[in-house]
Amino acid sequence: MKNLTLENIAKACHGTYHGDESKKSREAAGVVIDSRKVEKDYLFVAIDGENVNAHKFIPDTIEKGALCVVSHEDLGDTDFPYILVESTGQALLDIAKLYRDSFDVTVVGITGSVGKTSTKEMIASVVSQKYKVHKTLGNFNNEWGLPITIFEMDESHEVVILEMGVNHFGEMRRLSSVASPDICVITNIGIAHLEFFKTREGILQEKSQMIQDMKNGGSIILNGDDDLLSKMGPVKGVTPVLFGTNEDCQCYASGIVPMGLKGTACTIHLPDGEAFDCLIPTPGAHMVSNALAGAAVGAALGLTADEIKAGIEAHTTLPGRNNIISTGSLMILDDCYNANPVSTKAAIDVLDMAIGRKVAVLGNMGELGNNEKELHREVGEYAAKHGIDVVCGIGDLAKEITESAAKGASTETHWFAAKQDFLAEMHHIIKEGDNVLVKASHGMQFPEIVEQLKKFS
Repeated sequence: MKNLTLENIAKACHGTYHGDESKKSREAAGVVIDSRKVEKDYLFVAIDGENVNAHKFIPDTIEKGALCVVSHEDLGDTDFPYILVESTGQALLDIAKLYRDSFDVTVVGITGSVGKTSTKEMIASVVSQKYKVHKTLGNFNNEWGLPITIFEMDESHEVVILEMGVNHFGEMRRLSSVASPDICVITNIGIAHLEFFKTREGILQEKSQMIQDMKNGGSIILNGDDDLLSKMGPVKGVTPVLFGTNEDCQCYASGIVPMGLKGTACTIHLPDGEAFDCLIPTPGAHMVSNALAGAAVGAALGLTADEIKAGIEAHTTLPGRNNIISTGSLMILDDCYNANPVSTKAAIDVLDMAIGRKVAVLGNMGELGNNEKELHREVGEYAAKHGIDVVCGIGDLAKEITESAAKGASTETHWFAAKQDFLAEMHHIIKEGDNVLVKASHGMQFPEIVEQLKKFS
C-alpha cells in the first residue's frame, strides 16, 4: 500500500518498532483489525473489543503471513516484527491519516443526525457520473470504520466520500482530522443521541467540528431547511451553500409532486441558476433533501446539470434503508437498519404514500435519554394521525408507540414483547396486498422480520 512502510507506520503512530531492522522498509499489503481477514504481508492492528482481547489472535495472524502487528501490549522478544503503541485505536487513525494524505483525491465528508448513509449513496450516485468514486461501505462511519474505508482507497479513485457518525463530544475531530475533507456536508441537526449531547445545539457544536478540518478552499454544504444549519454563517472564510425546499437556498427544489412508492418528481435549481426536471426514484420527502445535497456536491465538483440529473435518477437504495421490496403478495418498506423519532416519522410519511392497507411494524428506538417514552408515544400518535391502518409495536419501549397509536379512531394496534412473538402471530395480522413498513433500532435485529415477510403468501 502506498507509503505504508513499517518505518513510516511506526513514525505516524508514534510507536516503537521491535524486530528485524531490515524489514522496516517493507510495505504493508493491507491493514485490518479483524484477524480473520489477515492475508500475506498485511498489517494487523490489535484493537480490543468490549469482551475480546484482540492480542490473543496475534499468533494466528502471524501464521497467516502478517508482515507486522501493532500492539498496545509489550510482546517482549518475538520472531516477528511489531510496533508498540500507547493506544491501538489511536494508532489506527494515525495510520489512516498517513495513507489518506498519500493520495491527491477530493474528499467529501458527510455528517448529520439522520440520513447520512442515504445522502452518501445519493451523492455517490451523482458524483460517479463524472469521477471514479470510493465511498464508505454501509455505515462504517466510526473510529474503526472510517480508517478501514480509507485503507480501501487506491490510486484510481478521484473522489472519496466519507460518512462520519459520532455520539459523544470530541469524536468528530478524531474522525475529521483523518478525513481532511475538501467538501463538508451536514444533513441536519436532529435529536439522535440526545442522551449524550443533551441539546440540539450541542449536536450542532459537535457535528460542525468537521469544518475545522476542511482543507483551504473547500466547500460547506448545509441543509437550509434545518433551523439551526440555515443560520450558520461563514466558517474559515467560507460561506455555506444551502440546499432545501425554499427559494432562499442556493440549491432548491420546486414543483414537488409525490409519485407514491415510485418516488418524487420535482424541479431542481442549481446554484448557478440552471434548473432541470427529474424523478427521484426513491419515495419520501427526505429523499428530495438527499437529491439536493447530491446536486449541490455535484455542482461544487463541476458536474453539468445533465450529469447531476442522471446521477439522481440512477440512485438505488441499500437493504434496510428505505428499500422497497415487492414480493407479489406484499409491498415491504425495509427501513430496519436503525431508527430514531425523526427517521421513523419520515418512514411513516413514505408508508402514507402507499396505495392500499398500511401496516407499520415498529420496534424500540435507542439512545433517546430521559424522554425516551414520550418520544415513542409521539411516534405512535404520528402514525395514527397519518392514517396508518395497523401499528405493531415490538419491545418494551415500543409499547408506548402502540398505546399512543391506539387512541386513533381507526388504527388497529398490536403489541409484542419480543420479535419472535410477532413472527408467531404475523399471519393473523398481515394480509395479502398490504404495504408493510419495518423499522427499529439496529439492536432489535429486524432484518429477520423482513426475510419472513418476503416469504409471506
